[in-house]
Amino acid sequence: TGIILLLAFSACNQKQETRVLVFSKTKGFRHSSIPNGKAALLKLGTENNWKLDTTEDASVFTEDNLKKYAAVVFLNTTGDILNTYQETAFERYIQAGGGFAGIHSATDTEYDWIWYARMVGGNFESHPKPQEAKLIVTDKNHPSTKHLGDTWTKTDEWYNFKNMNKDVKVLLKIDEPSYEGGKHNNDHPMAWYQDYEGGRAFYTELGHTEESYTDSVYLKHITGGIQYA
Repeated sequence: TGIILLLAFSACNQKQETRVLVFSKTKGFRHSSIPNGKAALLKLGTENNWKLDTTEDASVFTEDNLKKYAAVVFLNTTGDILNTYQETAFERYIQAGGGFAGIHSATDTEYDWIWYARMVGGNFESHPKPQEAKLIVTDKNHPSTKHLGDTWTKTDEWYNFKNMNKDVKVLLKIDEPSYEGGKHNNDHPMAWYQDYEGGRAFYTELGHTEESYTDSVYLKHITGGIQYA
Protein backbone atom coordinates (compact mmCIF):
# COMPACT_ATOMS: atom_id res chain seq x y z
CA THR A 1 0.00 0.00 0.00
CA GLY A 2 2.87 2.32 0.85
CA ILE A 3 4.31 1.89 -2.64
CA ILE A 4 0.91 2.51 -4.27
CA LEU A 5 0.44 5.68 -2.22
CA LEU A 6 3.97 6.78 -3.07
CA LEU A 7 3.32 6.21 -6.79
CA ALA A 8 0.03 8.12 -6.60
CA PHE A 9 1.78 10.98 -4.78
CA SER A 10 4.55 10.98 -7.37
CA ALA A 11 2.01 11.07 -10.23
CA CYS A 12 0.19 13.98 -8.56
CA ASN A 13 3.46 15.86 -8.19
CA GLN A 14 4.30 15.39 -11.86
CA LYS A 15 0.90 16.73 -12.89
CA GLN A 16 1.37 19.83 -10.74
CA GLU A 17 4.70 20.70 -12.36
CA THR A 18 4.12 23.27 -15.10
CA ARG A 19 6.80 23.08 -17.77
CA VAL A 20 7.44 26.05 -20.05
CA LEU A 21 9.71 26.09 -23.10
CA VAL A 22 11.51 29.38 -23.85
CA PHE A 23 12.76 29.54 -27.45
CA SER A 24 15.00 32.41 -28.59
CA LYS A 25 16.51 31.28 -31.91
CA THR A 26 17.28 34.12 -34.35
CA LYS A 27 17.91 34.11 -38.09
CA GLY A 28 17.62 37.88 -38.50
CA PHE A 29 18.36 40.73 -36.10
CA ARG A 30 19.53 39.49 -32.68
CA HIS A 31 18.39 41.47 -29.64
CA SER A 32 21.02 42.24 -27.01
CA SER A 33 18.24 41.83 -24.42
CA ILE A 34 17.85 38.05 -25.02
CA PRO A 35 20.21 37.06 -22.12
CA ASN A 36 18.36 39.52 -19.83
CA GLY A 37 15.04 38.05 -20.96
CA LYS A 38 16.15 34.48 -20.29
CA ALA A 39 17.46 35.40 -16.84
CA ALA A 40 14.22 37.22 -15.99
CA LEU A 41 12.07 34.32 -17.19
CA LEU A 42 14.11 31.80 -15.17
CA LYS A 43 13.54 33.96 -12.08
CA LEU A 44 9.80 34.19 -12.88
CA GLY A 45 9.80 30.41 -13.26
CA THR A 46 11.15 29.99 -9.75
CA GLU A 47 8.62 32.48 -8.35
CA ASN A 48 5.66 30.88 -10.16
CA ASN A 49 6.61 27.21 -9.82
CA TRP A 50 7.21 26.73 -13.54
CA LYS A 51 9.97 24.43 -14.73
CA LEU A 52 11.61 26.41 -17.51
CA ASP A 53 13.68 24.98 -20.35
CA THR A 54 15.50 27.58 -22.49
CA THR A 55 16.83 26.64 -25.92
CA GLU A 56 17.79 27.86 -29.38
CA ASP A 57 17.75 24.33 -30.79
CA ALA A 58 14.78 23.91 -33.15
CA SER A 59 15.09 20.09 -33.03
CA VAL A 60 13.09 20.15 -29.75
CA PHE A 61 10.00 20.93 -31.87
CA THR A 62 8.65 17.39 -32.18
CA GLU A 63 5.13 16.29 -31.26
CA ASP A 64 6.35 14.00 -28.47
CA ASN A 65 8.66 16.57 -26.90
CA LEU A 66 6.22 19.49 -27.06
CA LYS A 67 3.59 17.46 -25.18
CA LYS A 68 5.64 18.06 -22.01
CA TYR A 69 5.01 21.81 -22.08
CA ALA A 70 2.06 23.81 -20.82
CA ALA A 71 3.27 26.81 -22.87
CA VAL A 72 5.94 27.76 -25.40
CA VAL A 73 7.45 31.26 -25.26
CA PHE A 74 9.07 32.83 -28.34
CA LEU A 75 11.48 35.33 -26.75
CA ASN A 76 12.72 37.84 -29.35
CA THR A 77 12.91 35.24 -32.10
CA THR A 78 13.58 36.51 -35.64
CA GLY A 79 13.49 35.12 -39.15
CA ASP A 80 12.84 31.61 -40.44
CA ILE A 81 13.65 29.45 -37.41
CA LEU A 82 11.68 26.19 -37.90
CA ASN A 83 11.66 23.73 -40.79
CA THR A 84 8.45 22.25 -42.26
CA TYR A 85 8.40 19.24 -39.90
CA GLN A 86 8.97 21.42 -36.83
CA GLU A 87 6.21 23.81 -37.96
CA THR A 88 3.78 20.89 -38.31
CA ALA A 89 4.69 19.61 -34.83
CA PHE A 90 4.06 23.07 -33.37
CA GLU A 91 0.71 23.41 -35.16
CA ARG A 92 -0.36 20.05 -33.72
CA TYR A 93 0.81 21.13 -30.27
CA ILE A 94 -1.43 24.22 -30.36
CA GLN A 95 -4.36 22.27 -31.86
CA ALA A 96 -4.05 19.78 -28.97
CA GLY A 97 -4.59 22.64 -26.48
CA GLY A 98 -1.08 24.03 -26.09
CA GLY A 99 -0.24 27.63 -25.24
CA PHE A 100 1.93 30.26 -26.92
CA ALA A 101 3.37 33.53 -25.61
CA GLY A 102 5.23 35.78 -28.07
CA ILE A 103 7.52 38.55 -26.87
CA HIS A 104 8.47 41.58 -29.02
CA SER A 105 10.12 40.30 -32.22
CA ALA A 106 8.07 37.08 -32.21
CA THR A 107 6.16 39.06 -34.89
CA ASP A 108 9.45 39.52 -36.82
CA THR A 109 9.53 35.74 -37.28
CA GLU A 110 8.38 33.20 -39.91
CA TYR A 111 6.84 35.63 -42.45
CA ASP A 112 6.05 32.83 -44.93
CA TRP A 113 4.19 30.66 -42.41
CA ILE A 114 0.63 32.02 -42.65
CA TRP A 115 -0.67 29.84 -39.79
CA TYR A 116 1.96 31.32 -37.46
CA ALA A 117 1.26 34.91 -38.55
CA ARG A 118 -2.42 34.44 -37.68
CA MET A 119 -1.55 32.88 -34.33
CA VAL A 120 1.00 35.52 -33.28
CA GLY A 121 -1.46 38.16 -34.55
CA GLY A 122 0.45 39.98 -37.29
CA ASN A 123 3.82 40.65 -38.89
CA PHE A 124 6.37 43.35 -38.04
CA GLU A 125 6.56 46.02 -40.73
CA SER A 126 8.71 48.90 -39.43
CA HIS A 127 9.69 50.85 -36.31
CA PRO A 128 10.93 54.33 -35.43
CA LYS A 129 13.81 54.83 -32.98
CA PRO A 130 13.19 53.65 -29.38
CA GLN A 131 11.42 56.38 -27.38
CA GLU A 132 8.95 56.96 -24.58
CA ALA A 133 5.27 56.55 -25.41
CA LYS A 134 1.93 56.20 -23.66
CA LEU A 135 0.05 52.91 -23.76
CA ILE A 136 -3.71 52.76 -23.23
CA VAL A 137 -5.02 49.74 -21.34
CA THR A 138 -8.10 48.48 -23.20
CA ASP A 139 -8.77 45.38 -21.06
CA LYS A 140 -7.99 45.09 -17.34
CA ASN A 141 -9.57 41.67 -16.88
CA HIS A 142 -6.63 39.75 -18.32
CA PRO A 143 -3.81 38.37 -16.11
CA SER A 144 -1.27 40.40 -18.13
CA THR A 145 -2.96 43.77 -17.58
CA LYS A 146 -4.93 43.54 -14.32
CA HIS A 147 -2.06 45.24 -12.40
CA LEU A 148 -2.07 48.29 -14.70
CA GLY A 149 -3.90 51.59 -14.47
CA ASP A 150 -5.69 53.27 -17.41
CA THR A 151 -2.37 54.16 -19.07
CA TRP A 152 1.23 52.99 -18.93
CA THR A 153 4.17 55.15 -19.98
CA LYS A 154 7.21 53.18 -21.13
CA THR A 155 10.32 53.53 -23.27
CA ASP A 156 10.65 50.80 -25.88
CA GLU A 157 10.92 50.16 -29.61
CA TRP A 158 7.41 50.47 -31.04
CA TYR A 159 6.46 48.31 -34.03
CA ASN A 160 4.13 49.08 -36.89
CA PHE A 161 2.43 45.90 -38.13
CA LYS A 162 1.03 44.39 -41.31
CA ASN A 163 -1.24 41.36 -41.88
CA MET A 164 -3.01 41.93 -38.57
CA ASN A 165 -5.41 39.21 -37.41
CA LYS A 166 -8.64 41.06 -36.65
CA ASP A 167 -9.87 38.20 -34.40
CA VAL A 168 -7.42 38.96 -31.57
CA LYS A 169 -8.66 40.53 -28.33
CA VAL A 170 -6.66 43.70 -27.77
CA LEU A 171 -5.15 44.39 -24.32
CA LEU A 172 -2.97 47.47 -24.96
CA LYS A 173 -2.99 50.16 -27.63
CA ILE A 174 -0.33 52.79 -28.15
CA ASP A 175 -1.31 56.46 -28.15
CA GLU A 176 0.23 57.52 -31.46
CA PRO A 177 0.26 61.29 -30.66
CA SER A 178 2.48 60.46 -27.64
CA TYR A 179 5.45 59.47 -29.84
CA GLU A 180 6.82 59.80 -33.38
CA GLY A 181 6.51 57.13 -36.05
CA GLY A 182 3.16 55.37 -35.55
CA LYS A 183 1.39 54.33 -38.76
CA HIS A 184 -1.98 52.92 -37.67
CA ASN A 185 -4.21 56.04 -37.60
CA ASN A 186 -4.11 55.89 -33.78
CA ASP A 187 -5.80 52.47 -33.74
CA HIS A 188 -2.58 50.68 -32.93
CA PRO A 189 -2.65 47.47 -30.84
CA MET A 190 0.48 46.54 -28.87
CA ALA A 191 -0.59 43.48 -26.85
CA TRP A 192 -3.37 40.96 -27.45
CA TYR A 193 -4.54 37.40 -26.94
CA GLN A 194 -6.84 34.86 -28.59
CA ASP A 195 -8.10 31.31 -28.51
CA TYR A 196 -6.51 29.82 -31.61
CA GLU A 197 -7.32 26.46 -33.22
CA GLY A 198 -7.83 24.73 -29.87
CA GLY A 199 -4.95 26.43 -28.05
CA ARG A 200 -4.23 29.88 -26.59
CA ALA A 201 -1.94 32.63 -27.89
CA PHE A 202 -0.70 35.80 -26.17
CA TYR A 203 1.55 38.43 -27.72
CA THR A 204 3.16 41.58 -26.36
CA GLU A 205 5.14 43.96 -28.56
CA LEU A 206 7.01 45.26 -25.50
CA GLY A 207 10.41 43.88 -24.59
CA HIS A 208 13.06 45.25 -26.96
CA THR A 209 15.17 46.96 -24.30
CA GLU A 210 17.51 45.31 -21.79
CA GLU A 211 15.94 47.50 -19.07
CA SER A 212 12.50 45.93 -19.64
CA TYR A 213 13.65 42.72 -17.95
CA THR A 214 14.29 44.44 -14.60
CA ASP A 215 11.06 46.49 -14.76
CA SER A 216 8.61 44.94 -12.27
CA VAL A 217 5.56 46.34 -14.12
CA TYR A 218 6.69 44.77 -17.39
CA LEU A 219 7.62 41.47 -15.70
CA LYS A 220 4.09 41.24 -14.22
CA HIS A 221 2.75 41.86 -17.73
CA ILE A 222 4.67 38.94 -19.28
CA THR A 223 4.02 36.70 -16.25
CA GLY A 224 0.29 37.18 -16.78
CA GLY A 225 0.65 36.48 -20.49
CA ILE A 226 2.48 33.22 -19.85
CA GLN A 227 -0.04 32.24 -17.17
CA TYR A 228 -2.84 32.76 -19.71
CA ALA A 229 -0.96 30.72 -22.33
